[in-house]
Amino acid sequence: MSTTFADVQPIPEPSATIADTLLSLSLQQPMETHLLTNWDSGLFSCCDDISSCCYGFWCCPCLACTVAGKFGENRCLPLCDILGPSITAACGLPLCAPPAGLGLRVAIRHRYGIKGTVCKDIVSSCFCVWCSWCQMHRELKFRKKSTVVVVNMQPAPVIMAPGNTVLVSQ
Repeated sequence: MSTTFADVQPIPEPSATIADTLLSLSLQQPMETHLLTNWDSGLFSCCDDISSCCYGFWCCPCLACTVAGKFGENRCLPLCDILGPSITAACGLPLCAPPAGLGLRVAIRHRYGIKGTVCKDIVSSCFCVWCSWCQMHRELKFRKKSTVVVVNMQPAPVIMAPGNTVLVSQ
């Protein structure tokens, strides 16, 4: 049985975009279950750590730079939040959400598996700037204290050779 050109059906054009296809694929795959935790302290729990509270109250830019450094980012990153609105306003673009504060907050939440949404992060970063930085500082201090490192090193085997010579194999 031979197939002629008239028997071949054209491939229909896909009606879905690539984004729709990727979204449907990600929804079809089983989600891994991650145990999400809460923040170690609340947004307004400044009295839990008075030193962080005072640091944030008297010098919030310094606290923000410290948080960025402790998280492994460039210490000058929070300066974007200070200088960003004036630069973008000069170009005629409004900037509502502080990019560094919001980005670090989302990154901390994702790294440590903390419950929350980007919407809540935006609200806390925009309307409770000092409290948000203080909460992130307390969280990083808590995570640093509770980090457990297990090192399993075994000593190098020692072989006794005839004549009381000790050989160490590596």
